[in-house]
Amino acid sequence: MSKKKIAIIASLILVASVAIYGYINVLSANTKFEKKELYVFVPTGSTYEDVLKIVEPYVKNIDKFKFVAEKRSYNENVFPGRFLFKKGMNNLQLVSALRHNMPLNLAFNNQESLEKLVSRISSQMEVDSTTLINTIKDSVFMKKNGFNGETILGMFIPNTYEMKWNTSAEKIRDKMADEYHKFWNTERTAKAKALNMTPEEVITLAAIVHKETVKIDERPRVAGVYLNRLKLEMPLQADPTVIFAVKKSSGDFDQVIKRVRGEMLRINSPYNTYVTIGLPPGPIAMPDISAVDAVLNAEKHDYIYFCASVERFGYHDFAATYEAHQVNAKKYAEWVTKLGIER
Repeated sequence: MSKKKIAIIASLILVASVAIYGYINVLSANTKFEKKELYVFVPTGSTYEDVLKIVEPYVKNIDKFKFVAEKRSYNENVFPGRFLFKKGMNNLQLVSALRHNMPLNLAFNNQESLEKLVSRISSQMEVDSTTLINTIKDSVFMKKNGFNGETILGMFIPNTYEMKWNTSAEKIRDKMADEYHKFWNTERTAKAKALNMTPEEVITLAAIVHKETVKIDERPRVAGVYLNRLKLEMPLQADPTVIFAVKKSSGDFDQVIKRVRGEMLRINSPYNTYVTIGLPPGPIAMPDISAVDAVLNAEKHDYIYFCASVERFGYHDFAATYEAHQVNAKKYAEWVTKLGIER
């Protein structure tokens, strides 16, 4: 065999070897997890070495991954975020995945305090709760947007929001402020004005309505009761505000209070609407959109009293006079006592 043919064969073998090596390192599957897919989280400020430690539990051969990562210059440009790995991905796909920060759906509702809300958000995102709450409670920001420490919870409209996992505290806060101002469009603002209320006051009342009834179709009627009381300058006498006052006073928002008793009704708190006239200083919870719209579209009627119905579970019986209310209230009191509900 001539030297020329030997050189050609050798070259072909070398090319084939390089191709096989390249296939093994680049195109062969290199995952070792059983799920169809999973998310890998790379914190802000991570180095290439940090990423290798994060990725290593999910790849069969970290050296092969490194070979491709460095060939693709990933080691020189690390991205923080939330990245999707799929079972059977090769190294090229894995490196490519680490360049595509996948958004998540941030969801929250029914939080009773800003602290609980922030904890809920930080459980879904990179931001820590201390940084986030301090950012939200920044006095300049609150003043600019018309809030204070008691009303700021009302800025957060319960919904699902698409965000990047590593979104900063400032951007989360500003996004929520933008969503709040979008929510209070021309129509809602006009309806609030017709009630002689600010958006913040509407949300404060909506939180009470939200807590009073889980029945969405009943909320406009309950809202109508409270609006009637406000017009008459009657105490709202809303049990959920008393419960909130007790929790806020103790600092324990996890306690369960099933029944408001005599000593609770006398608690010295601006949130106790049995002893104060008008709305409390801020929302006692995060009302959902149906409760806000229930206030803005409240039913017009003469009712100024209501209590839980013993015949229609979850609903209430309404009354326009104290005498009629006493009949309903006696029926309910006897029912809860029979059930043995003390607190």
